[in-house]
Amino acid sequence: MKNFSNKLLLAVGTGAMLSISMMYGCKDSFLEIAPKAALTEEVMSSKKGIDGLLVGAYSPLNGLGAWYGGFGNWVHGSILGGDANKGTNAGDQSVVNPVQRYETLPNNGAVADKWSRCFEGVARCNTVLRLAANSTDATVTDADRVRFAAEARFLRGLYYFELKRAFNNVPFVTEEMSYEEAISVRNTTDIYPAIEADLQFAVDNLPATQGAAGRPNSWAAKAFLGKVKLYQNKYADAKSLLTDVINNGVTSKGEKYGLMENYADLFKAEFDNNKESVFAAQTSVNSGSTNNANHENVLNFPYNTGSDGPAGCCGFFQPSFELVNSFRTDANGLPLLDGSYNDPANAVKNDFGLKSADPFTPDEGNLDPRLDHSVGRRGVQYLDWIAHPGDNWIRDQAYAGPYSPKKFVFYKATQNALTDGSSWTRGWTAINQPLMRFADVLLMAAECEVETGNLEQARTYVNLVRNRAANPSSFVVTAGYNAKYTINAYSAPWTDAAVARTAVRFERKLELSGEGHRFYDLVRWGVAAQTLNAYLAYEGAKLTDALGTGATFTAGKSEYYPIPQGQIDIHGPDVLVQNPGY
Repeated sequence: MKNFSNKLLLAVGTGAMLSISMMYGCKDSFLEIAPKAALTEEVMSSKKGIDGLLVGAYSPLNGLGAWYGGFGNWVHGSILGGDANKGTNAGDQSVVNPVQRYETLPNNGAVADKWSRCFEGVARCNTVLRLAANSTDATVTDADRVRFAAEARFLRGLYYFELKRAFNNVPFVTEEMSYEEAISVRNTTDIYPAIEADLQFAVDNLPATQGAAGRPNSWAAKAFLGKVKLYQNKYADAKSLLTDVINNGVTSKGEKYGLMENYADLFKAEFDNNKESVFAAQTSVNSGSTNNANHENVLNFPYNTGSDGPAGCCGFFQPSFELVNSFRTDANGLPLLDGSYNDPANAVKNDFGLKSADPFTPDEGNLDPRLDHSVGRRGVQYLDWIAHPGDNWIRDQAYAGPYSPKKFVFYKATQNALTDGSSWTRGWTAINQPLMRFADVLLMAAECEVETGNLEQARTYVNLVRNRAANPSSFVVTAGYNAKYTINAYSAPWTDAAVARTAVRFERKLELSGEGHRFYDLVRWGVAAQTLNAYLAYEGAKLTDALGTGATFTAGKSEYYPIPQGQIDIHGPDVLVQNPGY
């Protein structure tokens, strides 16, 4: 059973938070009557009260209360990046249909979810910062104020980074602003300097280790600051930060960061907060409420599995043909960096158009073993359940393809112990949502090494990731089918920056597939239009109902979501200026 005694839980319980409106005071005297049984600012200004509010500031990381608001970004990062299709059928959660076609309108609910959950996180952080700075309660020491501020500014930096990546032009509201000032902040100033300042404060003031899993340490702050600098092409600065994390960083348990030996263990609840976890949204189950479970992926299980498979609902987040083909390797165990993996001769064999009763033999060519840790495909063992049966587990194959998600799906052996089936689905799990893992740090550092001219160090980092994937003890074993897992490190020196850059970028695609990174990577690399229009042409020819004729990524527009129209209506078009093209 998973031990949560020292684990920071994210859900907001009784006494854990105040209304966001507590950030600002109402001026009309008739509104200043204290409601009965309310949590007053005075009560929450104690050390215990502020810490409770701080715990509440973590909650939006996991998307509680909004299907599409969490940091796992299965829609905003993975579906938009071509890792997967929405899945299920056209009618279920149709709000995502235009998103995956890059036809999002300003009134789209999935976009509003992202904006509202991130700004709720900002509001909670600002409340903590204001109370910590102004509290006169004797229980709050100067050391407490620094600790509260460091954690809150780390989280605020993350929430604003999410907003920056998704919307680009957003207002930066601080704890020092009055209500009138806050609602008047325009979204016309670049907020990257403010994000960097928040994360730098966290780097300087967070401890190297923490007493509770889930609270960030200074190494996590350094890793995210490196990521923010990387997004701005500040490669030398990012390299310095990320290299320090690689060489010297330790987990909150004091264990040196490293790669887990078994790739599959990264997505098992029993291995949460492992040595590869730099920072993760924490989860738990069977605590009397599903609020603490993993909300991010509760829709993302094979459909109609019955007792033979997990959850039985809901068939979303089906991996794309293009992603699956990307795991093809050549005779040397290397990826097909020239893009030929989609060619008919190289495309991975699938059961598209076949019923489960129809005969089918899985692919017999060379494959990267991470494919079968990431994607459920017919004839291959699905965790510890059964071999994936194909169409029987797919809600609408013609609409969304033949594949099922596999990361963040629970094992049969952990059902009920590390899942909660008390609600409408068995899919409430205790699997943490990784927001930064060590492999990501290695690959970001590799990117920095390429861009600063040290190609061999980049190759070293990439090979660490590939060598872990090549561990044969972690290969998926399927009765009656011997997958031809063929993967090796890059043995030849890298002497061409363009080739090295392509290899590093492709390794991110393979290693981090389905983890919400792909779209944001393509945008920051400046290749989103070219890559995603090619993806739409290839995938759309197969999934004509979902992605067929007309779906287009528009350069200069589709890189960012529209500012939600409801927010413009509230603040006014002179305060929140709509993004270009909407």
